[in-house]
Amino acid sequence: MSRRVSPLDKSPPSRLHRLWLSETIRLREEHAGPLEDSEANRRAQAQGGTLGERIQTRAWLLAERDGQVKALQHWLQGARLARLLLVLLAIIGGSALAVAALGDGQRPVNVFWALGSLLGLHLLLLLGWGLSLLLSRDGAGALGHLWLWLSEKLARDAQAAQLAPALLLVLQRQRLGRWGLGVLVHGFWLLTLLTALLTLLGLLTTRRYGFVWESTLLGADTFVAITNALSVLPRALGFSAPTVEMIHASTSDLYNSELVRQRWAVWLVGAVLIYGVLPRLLLLLLCLWRWRRGCAALTLDIHLPGYSLLRERLQPSSERLGVCDAAPAQLHQPQAGSNTHGSQGALLVAIELDPQRSWPPALPKGIGDAGVIDSREQRKQLLDQLSRFPPARLLIACDPRRSPDRGSLGLLGELARTASATRIWLLPPPPGEALDSARLGDWHRALAQLQLSYSDSAPLGWLETGHD
Repeated sequence: MSRRVSPLDKSPPSRLHRLWLSETIRLREEHAGPLEDSEANRRAQAQGGTLGERIQTRAWLLAERDGQVKALQHWLQGARLARLLLVLLAIIGGSALAVAALGDGQRPVNVFWALGSLLGLHLLLLLGWGLSLLLSRDGAGALGHLWLWLSEKLARDAQAAQLAPALLLVLQRQRLGRWGLGVLVHGFWLLTLLTALLTLLGLLTTRRYGFVWESTLLGADTFVAITNALSVLPRALGFSAPTVEMIHASTSDLYNSELVRQRWAVWLVGAVLIYGVLPRLLLLLLCLWRWRRGCAALTLDIHLPGYSLLRERLQPSSERLGVCDAAPAQLHQPQAGSNTHGSQGALLVAIELDPQRSWPPALPKGIGDAGVIDSREQRKQLLDQLSRFPPARLLIACDPRRSPDRGSLGLLGELARTASATRIWLLPPPPGEALDSARLGDWHRALAQLQLSYSDSAPLGWLETGHD
């Protein structure tokens, strides 16, 4: 039987993904009650590490079992699709800004109206982002929340609904939400303004535009002062700007001078680059730097109530027997698997056999006998031993006169996940008794659902040699 490949096997999860899923599991248990986690706790203890590392291991195993890992993959796919939609929106919006600012070239362009069309919305939203950085907890802004909403909708996974709140909670502890979503916001506007700038250059290169300023209330001196104020930075960076005479000459009657048109075109391009592109680029680099620095410092807050309750289960001060957890609100479906790492040898184990049955059978040399598992303590002891010394071949004997209940099937799945290959031996009835065909059919269906091979006769040859 081939091993089920999980995302954890393909590539190790990042620190952020592990913390993200840990918070998701914590929120889920706070909402729906404790999960059935005995196997996850046992494997987390066997892996070792600090309490925080064990909590993350437990959360990843539970998320892998219950579907949150797949939901995370779906959410990330939805996030990429949402990001692609924002990229397309930025490209279309930037082109539309430039075309709307310059028009079709049939009429002269009001330079200040064009500049306001290109940079007005950008400057207003930049001011809004700065205010949200001071007043909001995450500083995401409308665009950031739109991306989160689109990511969740495009994921199309019911489990993904818990991921967005968990992500925001993780990021808020280092105040990373503002910087991560800031990368998105400034990246969006940087692409929009770059597209507008390139479209502007294309239009100015291929069409002939005339530039004027027009006003009923303001005189030429006011426009000279405004133009000179806006030209300080462009001049410092080498962009030419209209002279006072050119500004005075830029009226509806005198806009056809080639030199005047070129000066206004260069001034407009320089203003978009300096007051639009450069601020967004610098803010994008700042947010990206703060994001990476914050991600490197992310840790798990083990003092939260949901994590504090796990201390005794993952780092017990003493071993306890008996039931220590409340009943889970929802039972999970048992699953089988296999383990190919460091496994060797062969082992026979039986589950809940009748005391009158003669056991064990005569075994070939080299095959271990784990006895009969009847109690919770025996089950835990055997699973702990198999976690440290996984067998290459495991034969599990079951009495088909008993019903295949969820506890027995769950134990079969746990045992199978410790061995490289597992088979089930459905024992024959004692002399004079017959098996219930309906109950035997239940066993066959249950084992087929677990994807475990079974046999009505003793596969001792396979157990000894690895083949039939």
